[in-house]
Amino acid sequence: MSKPEPHCDIDDWNPEPVPHFSTYLFDLDGTLIDSIGLIMASYRHTMQRHLGAVPAERDWRAGFGTPLRTQLAKFGRDPDEVEAMTATYRAYNNEHHDQMVTAYPGVHDLLESLHAAGVPLAVVTSKSRASMERGLRLCALDHFFREHVTTDDVTRFKPHPEPVIEALARLSAEASGTVFVGDSPHDVAAGRAAGVQTAAALWGPFDTSAFEESGHKPDFWLHHPAELHRVGS
Repeated sequence: MSKPEPHCDIDDWNPEPVPHFSTYLFDLDGTLIDSIGLIMASYRHTMQRHLGAVPAERDWRAGFGTPLRTQLAKFGRDPDEVEAMTATYRAYNNEHHDQMVTAYPGVHDLLESLHAAGVPLAVVTSKSRASMERGLRLCALDHFFREHVTTDDVTRFKPHPEPVIEALARLSAEASGTVFVGDSPHDVAAGRAAGVQTAAALWGPFDTSAFEESGHKPDFWLHHPAELHRVGS
């Protein structure tokens, strides 16, 4: 499943813009890489195999931004089934990953310009380190980031602020000069609780209503990656 690239008039965008924040943090899935089709296909495959039916997809989407086991625990009937579902999901995901994952249009150019400006960049994701590295490498985004915070690095996960706080510590960055870009309300909740500014990546799976209904509205709305250069000025 893919979404058309949102329209954005960037004719007046400076090709060498000056960053407005001292530090930039990014979620991975739904923000930097388009893995939504793969995630949903993996979900449907797992539910059909273990439950014999596929619950409403909105119930799965509501967990975007949280770790896989946390999501599956809402559907598995006991811990053993959750473990079996996790194995099924990962096997399907691994098999189809490279055919179904790509970088969102405009993301590479955005990261390249920020990296060239010398500002620290970090990924803050609810994926494992191995899964994150595979996605970044496949999409040729792996060389832009100074730090990465994954589920292997913290004990509490988004929407808890610990992953964002850990990224700030690793970069020796001040929260007041940092923006966290993510596609889900869980990203916004984590960023706000950590004291950073937040930006919603609306090219991902959630629209503005999802953030508003969750009660976690970002500081900035982004319809295209290039718009990040305009916020915070």
